[in-house]
Amino acid sequence: MGKWKWILIIVLLALVGVAVYAGVAYYKVQETANDVYSNADSASKSASQQIKAKKPISILLLGIDTGSDGRTDKGRSDTMMVATINPKTKKTTLMSIPRDTLASMKADGESSIQKINAAYQIGGSTTAKNTVKNLLNVPINYYLTINMGGMKDLVNAVGGVTVTSKYTFNFNGITITKGTHHLNGKQALTFARMRYQDPLGDYGRQLRQQQVIKAVAKKLLSANSLTNYQKVLNIVKKNIRTDISFGDMTSMAKSYRAAGNTIKSDQLQGQDATINGGSYQIASTKELNRVSKKLRNQLGLSAAKVKNKEVSMNKANPYFDGVNYTTYNVETDTSETDATGTEGTESSGTEATGTTGTQGNTQQSSGPTATWSQNNSANQQGANW
Repeated sequence: MGKWKWILIIVLLALVGVAVYAGVAYYKVQETANDVYSNADSASKSASQQIKAKKPISILLLGIDTGSDGRTDKGRSDTMMVATINPKTKKTTLMSIPRDTLASMKADGESSIQKINAAYQIGGSTTAKNTVKNLLNVPINYYLTINMGGMKDLVNAVGGVTVTSKYTFNFNGITITKGTHHLNGKQALTFARMRYQDPLGDYGRQLRQQQVIKAVAKKLLSANSLTNYQKVLNIVKKNIRTDISFGDMTSMAKSYRAAGNTIKSDQLQGQDATINGGSYQIASTKELNRVSKKLRNQLGLSAAKVKNKEVSMNKANPYFDGVNYTTYNVETDTSETDATGTEGTESSGTEATGTTGTQGNTQQSSGPTATWSQNNSANQQGANW
């Protein structure tokens, strides 16, 4: 599906949970979990203590476009969601972040301002986690990525999904008609991927992605899904990476499983902007604080105003409204306060380019970006995701 990150975690947690309770191929689940595990950072290591204490946790779910449409290069995370899981309230929240959202990020000591889906491409999961953390002022405990190349197989492995389309459309040679349908993997992928025919554009696509995610999660949390558990495990092993250890998965399966039964969805809303001819989404300061407050509340944290470079840039564009005035100027030579309250200084000029870097030291990156380099004004379109 459109980047079914939540699916990944549900895949493992559902199967691990059943294995814990019923002893179903426990060692095979453990083997798969070890195969998809990637080195944890300090955030995920400290999160283990939260899981032991049965406290709320957050997971950055990333759908990577490598493996989609025959691509083999390191893809961008063209679908991004923050999942908060609260075992006490027994609720899960999925917050979608538009792929074109303008965000400040840092990788290998180099700062840049790009579309947020570039964070994974330039610095992997660590940069993606830090970028989202600083954008929304919420802790990100774990990440979970899934390759789009395996999504079709995963849907087929759980017997397909039932979704409702608000309208009829044709995409990639497949027609989805208005109404409720049971879709196979290829159809579900089409349903979740279509963007330009949706009146709401990327936001409409996010709603359809969430619909598929919930449908797959429901299937995976049912006992019937275990009839194909070996096939599901093989798909997981090939297409998923996470910094959630098997021990944490097991604990989550025991204590957090009920939270998967109630999944609420939301979206970070942005406004259309043009930066050097490139199309971006700008999240207003009010919207950043709304989303931050909601996620922090789900995590049992008090509200705290977002103070970061994005807020600083919004202040520097008082006339921007996304409708009558869509030109957005990316600020230069400004100090910022990141999500942790630490002061930092960025340097050099900024514009939409095809490179990232500072003071002449550049790193090639595909797609339209707004960066600290002024040497290149090329603007390329990213993948359809």
